[in-house]
Amino acid sequence: MGELTQRSRDRVTGALLAWGESRLRDLPWRRTQDPWVILVSEVMLQQTSVARVLPKFDAFIDRFPRPGDLAEAPLGDALMLWEGLGYPRRCRNLRDAAVVVQREHGGRVPDDIDALLALPGIGPYTARAILAFAFGRNVAVVDTNAARVLSRLVGEPMKLAVTQGLADDVVPEGRSWEWNQIMMDFGATLCTARAPACDRCPLSRLCAWGGDINRPDPAVATQGTSRPQPKFEGSDRQARGRALRAVAQQPLRDEEVFAAMNMIDDVDRAKRLLGQLLDEGLVVRVNGTVTLP
Repeated sequence: MGELTQRSRDRVTGALLAWGESRLRDLPWRRTQDPWVILVSEVMLQQTSVARVLPKFDAFIDRFPRPGDLAEAPLGDALMLWEGLGYPRRCRNLRDAAVVVQREHGGRVPDDIDALLALPGIGPYTARAILAFAFGRNVAVVDTNAARVLSRLVGEPMKLAVTQGLADDVVPEGRSWEWNQIMMDFGATLCTARAPACDRCPLSRLCAWGGDINRPDPAVATQGTSRPQPKFEGSDRQARGRALRAVAQQPLRDEEVFAAMNMIDDVDRAKRLLGQLLDEGLVVRVNGTVTLP
């Protein structure tokens, strides 16, 4: 399962490298190999689209150009710049990671997989992305786009470990940076989830699925490919975001936070969500009011 012959691997890598050489999207985190900048971008991009990250990225890096800058700043300062990206726990984890990098690694993002995985909020994908994009290591970075492309190539659903193994097999020696970027862009712009452009695909003759409408898309059942996001309108995430935006403006009493959440008529739920924010350290109580830390 999940295999390509050596000849097929060579043809796949050749075709994709040729396709991507002039098509890579110009993104600010692709203009540097600074490990800290790449770490920040990868955390921002977790569960968040490039379009939403772009307006926030430069301002965040300008304010926190080194791990020590974020480690020494109040979490509230970082949360204010993070506003609009969602999942604020990622911002807290990023600051916690900066503290560890500053304290245990002399302010330098480590280039060791185990040390990277030990950082708060850093999982296998992000650790591999840092190794590939900052340090040029020959590792595959399997995001939802890469997993979708690979499952279609072999024509069958795959589990995470199988997908990662196949991805590692096809990385061309010494070209991991561009290969991984091309794989992501190929999946994001051509081999898309809902409307793959199979008629323009450079891999059409090598793809086991080939967009055949009479066969189930193997990407749908492949682990690591995207799933529909829960509805945002009326969700806990929306209410928590409203609370954070409100207390970023000024300290508020609990009842004012509930009003900002639009939950005056659902106080039990509002109390639960505010309790979560307090437990996670995303807000604090000061003199009877709720504010950013």
